[in-house]
Amino acid sequence: MGNRLEGKVAIITGAARSMGAAQAGLFVAEGAKVVIADILDDDGKRLADQLGDSATFVHLDVGEEAQWEAAVDTAVTEFGSIDILVNNAGVYRRASFEEITPELIDLHYKVNQLGVFLGLRAVYAPMREQGSGSIVNVSSISGMRALPGHAAYGTTKWAVRGLTKYAATEFGRHGIRVNSTHPGFIDTVMLEENSPEVNAGISAVTPLGRKGTVDELAEVTLFLASDASSYVNGAELTIDGGTSI
Repeated sequence: MGNRLEGKVAIITGAARSMGAAQAGLFVAEGAKVVIADILDDDGKRLADQLGDSATFVHLDVGEEAQWEAAVDTAVTEFGSIDILVNNAGVYRRASFEEITPELIDLHYKVNQLGVFLGLRAVYAPMREQGSGSIVNVSSISGMRALPGHAAYGTTKWAVRGLTKYAATEFGRHGIRVNSTHPGFIDTVMLEENSPEVNAGISAVTPLGRKGTVDELAEVTLFLASDASSYVNGAELTIDGGTSI
């Protein structure tokens, strides 16, 4: 147990499992109150129960503006403020240009890009009123470099990178920091989208020679969310074992 987030209130999207769940658990261990936001109701409620009084669950489809309003209201009503937002929710489908459909573009856009924008807008007013806040937008190394089969997914992650820069520029004057993380080959359920051969090949070419863990990613997110990074704004941090070098 630590106190790096003592007295802070966080909303973490896509927090019912995998990377989001690891972030939620670490945040609570470091003293935060956490709103677990996800469309996976059973998993989210189960995690909130496990984390105790320091966590609560809200159903949130990040592409629906009204649901964002409800999530922010939950944070303020139940825990008293909103200090941190982690825009973690995302979808990933591999597809070549020939395989991409308008429906696949819409799916990635709504969750990965529009969802981040709506999250930024939803927390802006309460954070501006209190004069502080930290927002962490989860992009990807696909938002740093072009990868085969990632056009539908990767273009939204490039957009997250850009949204982060613009928000950091406008929000900073109100004491609100906005940064992005760029995970690489992290051991999550998203890897099930790849074949075992593809996953093995990626591990082989990663300079550290292995997949990253959700706990390693959570520690970087914690740093950006905490006051330890109080002069970090508009930054992009890669967590990829050196893949993007």
